[in-house]
Amino acid sequence: MLPGGINPKQMKAMMKKMGMEVAPIENVSSIVITTPEGRYVFDEAEVVAMTMQGATTYQISGGEPRFEPAAPEIPEDDVALVADQAGVTADEARAALVAANGDIAGAILALADRG
Repeated sequence: MLPGGINPKQMKAMMKKMGMEVAPIENVSSIVITTPEGRYVFDEAEVVAMTMQGATTYQISGGEPRFEPAAPEIPEDDVALVADQAGVTADEARAALVAANGDIAGAILALADRG
């Protein structure tokens, strides 16, 4: 019984009568929502698709999402400058810039401190 004394069969019949279709999406391994700031990743989430009056809505339920911050966009000019100033390869300069969140001075200092 559902809250309010309605059994599941009656609820399903009422929803169908109103033109609402509800269907689970099976075998979902993860859901990813991408924003400019990063990604919200839901592992082992349950997803239900609800269609009413031609519009489909997706409901996600499950555990808390984990947040993965977006890597900053690093211009090639910045990579070249850091590589030149620190005397390292472009790949090392790019990695230092990513670790410093795009801060050129921070990347150069980090590279100088390690060697």
